[in-house]
Amino acid sequence: MIEAEHPQRILIVEDEPKIARLVADYLAGSGFEPHHLDHGNSVLPWLEETRQAAEGPALVLLDLMLPGTDGLTLCREIRQRWPALPVIMLTARVEEVDRLLGLELGADDYICKPFSPREVVARVKAVLRRTQPASGPGALGSDLILDEEGWRALADGHDLALTAVEYQLLKVMMDAPGRIFSRDQLMDHMYRDHRIVSERTVDSHVKKLRRKIAEIWPEREVIRSVYGVGYKYQPEE
Repeated sequence: MIEAEHPQRILIVEDEPKIARLVADYLAGSGFEPHHLDHGNSVLPWLEETRQAAEGPALVLLDLMLPGTDGLTLCREIRQRWPALPVIMLTARVEEVDRLLGLELGADDYICKPFSPREVVARVKAVLRRTQPASGPGALGSDLILDEEGWRALADGHDLALTAVEYQLLKVMMDAPGRIFSRDQLMDHMYRDHRIVSERTVDSHVKKLRRKIAEIWPEREVIRSVYGVGYKYQPEE
């Protein structure tokens, strides 16, 4: 008899009971095991305890505005202590600065209130797919992992030795698998100081990035060209 796989635990940090209960119900209905905390001060001790017992969450849904320790501070702490633990920020503050700050602190995604609980479940699944590579024979790109703390990319455990620009280029595309990025969009992400560079510069970086990946995976092409448009990260056929 095959033992059933234990459902993935999702930590919901939200001080509004109705929102937390609704999200928890939808997550449970999708096969996850939700756990709810309503105070910022409870989060780090709970994570410490559960992770030591190997019962920690697969992902954290983290509200920005909380009693006690706020969401941004918690996100920073989580990133420092458990860099591989995915975090999705929940916020009612729509200012662009807050959004960018949340991502710069290491959040894997953010969702603005009001939101559909179905959207939350979809985002949770997408982030887990991205941060927990698929296993199995022949899964393209399944073992390409980003070490955000060390600014490294590992293919089957081998360090690709990327430059900072190459790492940023790969991360942007891996954060949105299948999305086509124009060269201008990639330049905006690669050069935050808005320096003027040519489209050929982007092509040159992509060429070098592909060459480094091909040294480990000669038969895999995970960075695809889209003629006349740009590039995309496509881990699966």
